[in-house]
Amino acid sequence: MFWIMIIAMFVIMWLFMIRPQRKQQKELEKFRNSLKRGDKVVTAGGIYGTVDEIKDRSVLIKVDGEVKLRVDKNSLVRDFTQDAPQQ
Repeated sequence: MFWIMIIAMFVIMWLFMIRPQRKQQKELEKFRNSLKRGDKVVTAGGIYGTVDEIKDRSVLIKVDGEVKLRVDKNSLVRDFTQDAPQQ
């Protein structure tokens, strides 16, 4: 009976914690692999910018005017093309 309870706990933990996290990671990977020039993105640090150039592991984003930053592709966390802030 004890082992059944332990196994049930692991199954429940997998269903509610690990599975949704894997799904989110796959969606994030799909987003990063589908980036193209002109996409509006947000970095993990909260910097908003427009994709200017894409390399294997890094992305050059245009932040403001002619200010450009090269960031690691893994630091891009969100696309804000549809919900861009109104100016």
